[in-house]
Amino acid sequence: MEETVRWNKNMQMQGSSRIRKSKLDYIRRNPFLYLLLAPAVILTIIFKYVPMYGAIIAFKDFNPSKGIWGSEWVGLKHFVKFLTAPNFEVIFMNTLKLSFYGLLLGFPVPVLLALMLNQLRRAGVKKNIQLVLYAPNFISVVVIVGMLFIFFSPVGPINALITSITGAPVKFMSDPDYFRTVYILSGIWQGAGWASIIYVAALANVDPELHNAATLDGANLMQRIRHIDLPTIKPVMAIVFILGAGGIMAIGFEKAFLMQTALNLPASEIIPTYVYKVGLQSGNYAYSSAVGLFNSAINVILLILVNFIVKKLNEGEGLY
Repeated sequence: MEETVRWNKNMQMQGSSRIRKSKLDYIRRNPFLYLLLAPAVILTIIFKYVPMYGAIIAFKDFNPSKGIWGSEWVGLKHFVKFLTAPNFEVIFMNTLKLSFYGLLLGFPVPVLLALMLNQLRRAGVKKNIQLVLYAPNFISVVVIVGMLFIFFSPVGPINALITSITGAPVKFMSDPDYFRTVYILSGIWQGAGWASIIYVAALANVDPELHNAATLDGANLMQRIRHIDLPTIKPVMAIVFILGAGGIMAIGFEKAFLMQTALNLPASEIIPTYVYKVGLQSGNYAYSSAVGLFNSAINVILLILVNFIVKKLNEGEGLY
C-alpha cells in the first residue's frame, strides 16, 4: 500500500515536472507572443497594483502635509467608525439591494435576447434589431439620467398618461420607493443588448446539424433551446454570473449620484456616493479609503464564495 502511494506521488511529480517543462519550451519557442503582452502587463501593474500602496491611508490618520508614512497609524479606527455609524445599515443595504436586484433581474435578459436573436434567419433583419438593442449602451450616463428626468417628471409624457387615468402624477424621481425600480430597469434597458453579444457569439458555434437532427426527431423549438442552445452557453453563463456576483458591491457611482435628490436620499445613498461625499467633498481621505477598502473586501469574499458554489453546482466549471 505504501509503495503504491509512493509510486502515485512520484508519477504526479513527474507529470507536473513535464507540464512545467512544456510551458517553458512553449515560452522559448514563442517569445514574441509574450512580448505583445508586455505593454498590457506593465500598464496593469502601474495603474492597478502600484496604486494599492495608497490603501495604507485607510489605517492611518492621514494628513497631506505629513504624507502617508508621516501620518499617525490608527489601525482599524476608521473601519470601526464606519461599521458603527448611524447610517451604515441604510447605506450598506441600499448598495446591496441595488446590486442584488440588478443582477437578479438583469442576468436572464441578455440570455433571452441572445436566444431570440439566434432564431432569426434573415441576416438583414437580425442586424437591424441588434443595432437597436446595442445602441443604448453607447449613450452617456448623463444623457440617460437626463432622459429619465424628462420622461418621469410630473409633467413628462409618462405622468401625462398616468394623470389622465388616475388624476394625479407619480413622483418617480423624488419618491424613494420608486428610485430602485427606475434605476434597475433603466440599467437593464441600457446594457442588456450589449451584454447579449457574448451569448450570441457562443450560440454561433452551435452546429446547425444538431438542430436539424433534433427537428427530424420531433423536437419542438423550446426543446431544442433547452437541450442544445442552453448547454452550449452554460459555461459562459457561469462565468458571467460569477463576475457579476463578485462585483455585487461595485455598483456604479455616476448614475446613482446623478439620479440622487434630497427627497430620494434614503434609497439612493450608496457606498460609492458616500465615499465621494466624505472623501472628495469633505476631505476625509483616510475614512473614505477605509470605506472603499471595506467595499472591495466584501467583493473579493463574494467572488470567492460564488465561484466555489458555482463550481460545486456546475460539475467543477468555474472562473478558476
